[in-house]
Amino acid sequence: MPIHATAIVDPAAEIDPSADIGPYCVIGKEVAIGARTRLMSHLYVEGPASIGDDNLFYPFSTIGVASQDLKYKGERAETRIGHRNRIRENVTIHRGTQGGGLVTSVGDDNLIMAYAHIAHDARIGSHCILGNAVTLAGHVTIEDWAIVEAFSGVHQHCRIGRHSFTGGYSVITQDVLPYSQTVTPRHSKVFGENKVGLQRRGFQPETVAALHKSFRLLASETLNTTQAIERILAEIPPCQEVGELIEFIRTAQRGFIK
Repeated sequence: MPIHATAIVDPAAEIDPSADIGPYCVIGKEVAIGARTRLMSHLYVEGPASIGDDNLFYPFSTIGVASQDLKYKGERAETRIGHRNRIRENVTIHRGTQGGGLVTSVGDDNLIMAYAHIAHDARIGSHCILGNAVTLAGHVTIEDWAIVEAFSGVHQHCRIGRHSFTGGYSVITQDVLPYSQTVTPRHSKVFGENKVGLQRRGFQPETVAALHKSFRLLASETLNTTQAIERILAEIPPCQEVGELIEFIRTAQRGFIK
């Protein structure tokens, strides 16, 4: 097992023989690190934490440390990170709390750029990109394939829907609709479907067109949300993505960005 001589690894940590622990890393007890995962240098990982296979951690990040939530009283909580993630410099990922299910989780194949912060009880899906200095408050959910660009902040309990694109410097205080493109000058607004991202991921033209019409109805100044949904159901041929969009709206607890 390639563990640098300057690294400090608790004897109770479970580290795959093919993992690579670089200089000056500190690995606590109840930490499990999977195959071929590499910690370049100066990483601090506190358990309970599980880290999967083929992850790459750049220097100076902290993983699994106690929440900044003042309600956190030291209860046993954990951090879970999946496979093939790239965690860049100075990222902070805090473990869960009693009030949020005791788990902070990151899925697979994500890129988390430098200085990003993932707070307690956040749930990050797979294939997501968090830009530089993106800040997620506690209990935030980021669904699969979402992109949040640099210096954006997401309020606690908000959801970022699947395949959505959130522009840089956005201040997100309500849910971001799946498949949407959201940009914030000062207040967040939906500018339509995430056309480029959906095309790149192989969505059919008729699906993109259906989402385009759905967002036009939702953004109409002459329709409230209930009326817009009625028009969507009446005028747009049923498809999975539009159905998911409507269900996302119906289950929003903080409202959503239009």
